[in-house]
Amino acid sequence: MKDNEFVLTLKALGENESFARTVVAAFCLEAKPTLEELSDIKTAVSEAVTNAIVHAYDGADGKIKIKCKISKNKLTIEVSDFGKGIEDVEKAKEPFYTTRPEEERSGMGFTVMESFMDSLEITSKLGVGTKVKMTKTFGVVEPKENFEREEYAIARRNG
Repeated sequence: MKDNEFVLTLKALGENESFARTVVAAFCLEAKPTLEELSDIKTAVSEAVTNAIVHAYDGADGKIKIKCKISKNKLTIEVSDFGKGIEDVEKAKEPFYTTRPEEERSGMGFTVMESFMDSLEITSKLGVGTKVKMTKTFGVVEPKENFEREEYAIARRNG
């Protein structure tokens, strides 16, 4: 598989979240991800884009940029906004932390991204915006509960 990448810019609108997640999922199909890997990617992208839509612009017009790159079997996704930024990234990463409790937000966005992807980096500057960078390596076999490594690898190969 050849290295490939794309950049997509969208308006920060709720109706663009599903489009963004679908585009990223379609892009990585050439790397032949498992259904679980594909589901993980779609969920993480959905969370990243939703965070930008909800928090970056406070209802004002704004843009979200998505950059994806595949190199060998590794996918890198960057979701950037150009909004208000995050005051305390470490605090924002804490499970159940939300700046919008009145909107019944769960505060689990970064936790979900971190648990579904292999890596998560968040950079943010007040008044400039936020970039969420996530990676996923395809084909990495990890043993699951009640399976030995070899049994899991065989089960995974056989679908």
